[in-house]
Amino acid sequence: MFTIGCKSTDKKYKNISQVINNFDMNIYSKEGNKMLAIKSPFSQYESIYNNFNLKETTIHLFKNNNIEYIINSDESKLSNNKLLELNGNVLVKNNFELGDKLNANSFTWNIQNSDYLLIGNVKFENNTIILSSNKAVLNNNSKIIKFFNPVNYINKDSNKEKRYEIKSENAYYNIKTKSVIFRSNDERVRSKIYF
Repeated sequence: MFTIGCKSTDKKYKNISQVINNFDMNIYSKEGNKMLAIKSPFSQYESIYNNFNLKETTIHLFKNNNIEYIINSDESKLSNNKLLELNGNVLVKNNFELGDKLNANSFTWNIQNSDYLLIGNVKFENNTIILSSNKAVLNNNSKIIKFFNPVNYINKDSNKEKRYEIKSENAYYNIKTKSVIFRSNDERVRSKIYF
Protein backbone atom coordinates (compact mmCIF):
# COMPACT_ATOMS: atom_id res chain seq x y z
CA MET A 1 0.00 0.00 0.00
CA PHE A 2 1.26 3.40 -1.01
CA THR A 3 0.32 6.69 0.47
CA ILE A 4 0.96 9.68 -1.69
CA GLY A 5 0.62 13.22 -0.55
CA CYS A 6 0.99 16.47 -2.37
CA LYS A 7 1.08 20.07 -1.47
CA SER A 8 -1.04 22.48 -3.44
CA THR A 9 0.96 25.16 -5.16
CA ASP A 10 -2.16 26.98 -6.28
CA LYS A 11 -1.42 30.66 -6.37
CA LYS A 12 -4.01 33.26 -6.99
CA TYR A 13 -2.99 35.63 -9.73
CA LYS A 14 -4.36 39.10 -9.61
CA ASN A 15 -5.61 40.70 -12.75
CA ILE A 16 -3.62 43.88 -13.14
CA SER A 17 -5.67 46.45 -14.97
CA GLN A 18 -4.15 49.55 -16.55
CA VAL A 19 -6.02 52.55 -17.89
CA ILE A 20 -4.63 54.07 -21.07
CA ASN A 21 -5.88 57.41 -22.34
CA ASN A 22 -5.49 58.27 -26.04
CA PHE A 23 -4.79 54.65 -26.96
CA ASP A 24 -3.07 54.20 -30.35
CA MET A 25 -1.91 50.73 -31.50
CA ASN A 26 -0.75 49.19 -34.78
CA ILE A 27 -0.70 45.45 -35.49
CA TYR A 28 1.55 44.01 -38.18
CA SER A 29 1.61 40.67 -40.00
CA LYS A 30 4.56 38.27 -39.74
CA GLU A 31 5.77 39.71 -43.05
CA GLY A 32 5.84 43.23 -41.56
CA ASN A 33 2.73 44.59 -43.31
CA LYS A 34 0.41 46.81 -41.31
CA MET A 35 -2.87 44.94 -40.71
CA LEU A 36 -4.78 47.31 -38.48
CA ALA A 37 -4.54 50.52 -36.48
CA ILE A 38 -6.72 51.06 -33.41
CA LYS A 39 -7.46 54.41 -31.76
CA SER A 40 -9.53 55.12 -28.67
CA PRO A 41 -9.70 58.04 -26.22
CA PHE A 42 -10.03 55.57 -23.32
CA SER A 43 -8.94 51.97 -22.91
CA GLN A 44 -8.31 49.46 -20.18
CA TYR A 45 -5.76 46.63 -20.38
CA GLU A 46 -6.38 43.39 -18.43
CA SER A 47 -3.00 41.68 -18.08
CA ILE A 48 -4.18 38.22 -16.96
CA TYR A 49 -6.42 37.85 -20.05
CA ASN A 50 -4.28 39.96 -22.42
CA ASN A 51 -7.39 41.98 -23.37
CA PHE A 52 -7.79 45.61 -24.34
CA ASN A 53 -11.26 47.07 -23.66
CA LEU A 54 -11.75 50.30 -25.61
CA LYS A 55 -14.37 53.03 -25.81
CA GLU A 56 -15.36 55.07 -28.90
CA THR A 57 -13.10 53.03 -31.13
CA THR A 58 -11.85 53.87 -34.61
CA ILE A 59 -10.14 51.06 -36.47
CA HIS A 60 -8.37 51.19 -39.83
CA LEU A 61 -8.00 47.84 -41.62
CA PHE A 62 -5.14 47.73 -44.11
CA LYS A 63 -4.42 45.77 -47.27
CA ASN A 64 -1.01 46.14 -48.96
CA ASN A 65 -0.24 48.89 -46.40
CA ASN A 66 -3.20 51.00 -47.63
CA ILE A 67 -6.34 51.74 -45.60
CA GLU A 68 -9.13 49.52 -46.91
CA TYR A 69 -11.86 49.87 -44.26
CA ILE A 70 -12.56 52.40 -41.50
CA ILE A 71 -14.69 51.05 -38.64
CA ASN A 72 -16.23 53.03 -35.78
CA SER A 73 -18.03 51.63 -32.73
CA ASP A 74 -19.12 52.59 -29.23
CA GLU A 75 -16.79 50.02 -27.68
CA SER A 76 -14.48 47.21 -28.66
CA LYS A 77 -12.33 44.43 -27.29
CA LEU A 78 -9.03 43.10 -28.62
CA SER A 79 -8.15 39.66 -27.18
CA ASN A 80 -4.59 38.32 -27.43
CA ASN A 81 -4.01 40.56 -30.47
CA LYS A 82 -6.02 37.96 -32.44
CA LEU A 83 -9.75 38.47 -31.91
CA LEU A 84 -11.36 41.85 -32.48
CA GLU A 85 -14.94 42.42 -31.26
CA LEU A 86 -16.78 45.70 -31.76
CA ASN A 87 -20.15 46.52 -30.23
CA GLY A 88 -22.67 49.33 -30.43
CA ASN A 89 -23.37 51.47 -33.50
CA VAL A 90 -20.79 49.71 -35.66
CA LEU A 91 -20.18 51.58 -38.92
CA VAL A 92 -17.94 50.10 -41.62
CA LYS A 93 -16.91 52.32 -44.53
CA ASN A 94 -14.61 51.20 -47.30
CA ASN A 95 -11.95 53.54 -48.54
CA PHE A 96 -12.37 52.72 -52.23
CA GLU A 97 -16.18 53.18 -52.56
CA LEU A 98 -16.91 56.31 -50.56
CA GLY A 99 -20.72 56.07 -50.67
CA ASP A 100 -20.85 52.51 -49.26
CA LYS A 101 -21.83 52.12 -45.57
CA LEU A 102 -22.32 48.93 -43.58
CA ASN A 103 -23.96 49.17 -40.14
CA ALA A 104 -24.49 46.51 -37.44
CA ASN A 105 -24.83 46.05 -33.70
CA SER A 106 -21.64 43.97 -33.52
CA PHE A 107 -18.60 43.11 -35.64
CA THR A 108 -16.21 40.20 -35.00
CA TRP A 109 -12.94 39.42 -36.76
CA ASN A 110 -10.39 36.69 -36.08
CA ILE A 111 -7.31 38.46 -37.42
CA GLN A 112 -5.95 35.20 -38.86
CA ASN A 113 -8.77 34.84 -41.42
CA SER A 114 -10.47 37.07 -43.98
CA ASP A 115 -14.11 36.87 -42.83
CA TYR A 116 -15.76 39.71 -40.88
CA LEU A 117 -18.94 38.68 -39.02
CA LEU A 118 -21.69 41.28 -38.51
CA ILE A 119 -24.69 40.57 -36.31
CA GLY A 120 -27.82 42.52 -35.36
CA ASN A 121 -29.60 45.10 -37.54
CA VAL A 122 -27.13 44.67 -40.38
CA LYS A 123 -27.69 47.23 -43.14
CA PHE A 124 -25.64 47.93 -46.25
CA GLU A 125 -26.47 51.13 -48.09
CA ASN A 126 -25.11 53.11 -51.02
CA ASN A 127 -26.65 55.58 -53.48
CA THR A 128 -28.82 52.98 -55.22
CA ILE A 129 -29.57 50.10 -52.82
CA ILE A 130 -30.30 49.08 -49.24
CA LEU A 131 -29.71 45.48 -48.12
CA SER A 132 -30.68 44.48 -44.59
CA SER A 133 -30.70 41.34 -42.43
CA ASN A 134 -29.77 40.23 -38.92
CA LYS A 135 -26.50 38.55 -39.93
CA ALA A 136 -23.89 39.06 -42.65
CA VAL A 137 -20.35 37.94 -43.45
CA LEU A 138 -17.97 40.14 -45.42
CA ASN A 139 -15.18 38.16 -47.06
CA ASN A 140 -12.25 40.49 -47.48
CA ASN A 141 -10.60 38.40 -50.21
CA SER A 142 -13.61 37.98 -52.52
CA LYS A 143 -15.18 41.36 -51.56
CA ILE A 144 -18.57 39.65 -51.26
CA ILE A 145 -21.01 40.31 -48.42
CA LYS A 146 -23.31 37.36 -47.70
CA PHE A 147 -26.57 38.37 -46.01
CA PHE A 148 -28.45 35.64 -44.14
CA ASN A 149 -32.16 34.86 -43.83
CA PRO A 150 -34.31 36.92 -43.89
CA VAL A 151 -32.94 39.52 -46.33
CA ASN A 152 -34.70 42.69 -47.50
CA TYR A 153 -33.46 44.52 -50.58
CA ILE A 154 -34.60 47.97 -51.72
CA ASN A 155 -33.55 49.58 -54.99
CA LYS A 156 -33.68 53.40 -55.06
CA ASP A 157 -34.09 55.74 -58.02
CA SER A 158 -32.18 59.01 -58.56
CA ASN A 159 -34.51 60.78 -56.08
CA LYS A 160 -33.72 58.08 -53.50
CA GLU A 161 -37.31 56.86 -53.66
CA LYS A 162 -38.11 53.13 -53.57
CA ARG A 163 -38.38 51.56 -57.01
CA TYR A 164 -38.75 47.95 -55.96
CA GLU A 165 -38.25 45.61 -53.01
CA ILE A 166 -37.06 42.01 -52.89
CA LYS A 167 -37.29 39.55 -49.98
CA SER A 168 -35.07 36.49 -49.99
CA GLU A 169 -33.47 33.90 -47.72
CA ASN A 170 -29.92 34.89 -48.67
CA ALA A 171 -28.29 37.59 -50.77
CA TYR A 172 -24.74 38.08 -52.01
CA TYR A 173 -23.48 41.59 -52.73
CA ASN A 174 -20.26 41.97 -54.75
CA ILE A 175 -18.55 45.21 -53.71
CA LYS A 176 -16.36 45.31 -56.84
CA THR A 177 -19.07 44.76 -59.46
CA LYS A 178 -21.94 46.28 -57.41
CA SER A 179 -24.11 43.27 -58.27
CA VAL A 180 -26.53 41.31 -56.08
CA ILE A 181 -27.48 37.64 -56.28
CA PHE A 182 -30.54 36.33 -54.40
CA ARG A 183 -30.92 32.72 -53.28
CA SER A 184 -33.76 30.93 -51.50
CA ASN A 185 -33.94 27.20 -50.84
CA ASP A 186 -37.28 26.90 -49.05
CA GLU A 187 -39.26 29.90 -50.25
CA ARG A 188 -39.43 31.85 -53.47
CA VAL A 189 -37.71 35.17 -53.88
CA ARG A 190 -40.48 37.80 -53.60
CA SER A 191 -40.47 41.16 -55.36
CA LYS A 192 -42.52 44.37 -55.16
CA ILE A 193 -42.37 47.00 -57.89
CA TYR A 194 -43.39 50.63 -57.22
CA PHE A 195 -44.90 52.80 -59.99
